[in-house]
Amino acid sequence: MAQQRIGMAITASDSNAALAAVDDLENRGIGAAWMTSGSTGGGDSLSVFAAAAPRTESIMFGTAITQTFPRHPIAVAQQVLTLAQLAPNRFRLGLGTSGQGGVEQTLGVRFRAPLAHLREYVRILKALLQEGSVDYSGRHYQAHTSIPAPVDVPVMAAALGEGAFEMCGAEADGAISWVCPGVYLRDVALPAMQRGAEQSGRPTPPLIAHVPVCVHDNPDEAREAVAQQFRGFAVAPFYRNMFHNAGFPEVAEGVWSPGMVDAVAVTGNEEQATEGLLELLAIGAAELMASPVPAGPDRGESLERTMRLLAQVSRSVAG
Repeated sequence: MAQQRIGMAITASDSNAALAAVDDLENRGIGAAWMTSGSTGGGDSLSVFAAAAPRTESIMFGTAITQTFPRHPIAVAQQVLTLAQLAPNRFRLGLGTSGQGGVEQTLGVRFRAPLAHLREYVRILKALLQEGSVDYSGRHYQAHTSIPAPVDVPVMAAALGEGAFEMCGAEADGAISWVCPGVYLRDVALPAMQRGAEQSGRPTPPLIAHVPVCVHDNPDEAREAVAQQFRGFAVAPFYRNMFHNAGFPEVAEGVWSPGMVDAVAVTGNEEQATEGLLELLAIGAAELMASPVPAGPDRGESLERTMRLLAQVSRSVAG
């Protein structure tokens, strides 16, 4: 098994704050910095990582996610090629379609066949980046070009439903989850990835498991903080389907139940949180992408307490 890792999802008000956050994670010994499409106050995460590359030495980078609908895969490949040159062997590209509402309302683009769309996107980028050229004519994309030389950049994809995890097992270099219960990752996601990999005759790629983390002594305050920070995922249609399939029919009410929070988040004191993180790694996740959640009246100290614990576990896992 590959070396397991603890990383963290960054949330920052702008690009300068995101750069400072990357520096802080490396100084603490946290193994990876991940950025979502909204991590930098509307800025571009690939550009921020390009700026972070020369000022860091060892921390891994990853996007979770780079949205596919706004950009042709060749345009993304050009940005990734730059990152691969600035931070050799340190960048992982995570792709995802985002949701129907955001894509259609913001971009005016029809959101159709998202899984087939994502599959073609992954195929094009893997061919171009890892083989050096692509000659692809698909239902959703055309891509015919080359780069000077292949680069070592894993092309991963976001997954939520069983079919998406199976596609990642068959096609991508990894799957990235978001607010999925650990039991769902164990019983649905990982077996689906294994099936996809077996059908394609290749090893199962890694699972990057997102996990909210709140190191806090009051369980009710911790649950309330997690539910508040991630409240929108209890009403988003794809996530509601996932929670229902994971055994939480109460998601139909559109709010986080205590059981849903406990299944998704790692909370408790330092000993309990460490145990929860290690349990997720033990079920088969290759890397954890933690989202720190502050709770209680002193949010700053709460956040720092969680960051200290994540750094400690990250250093321990890295050996």
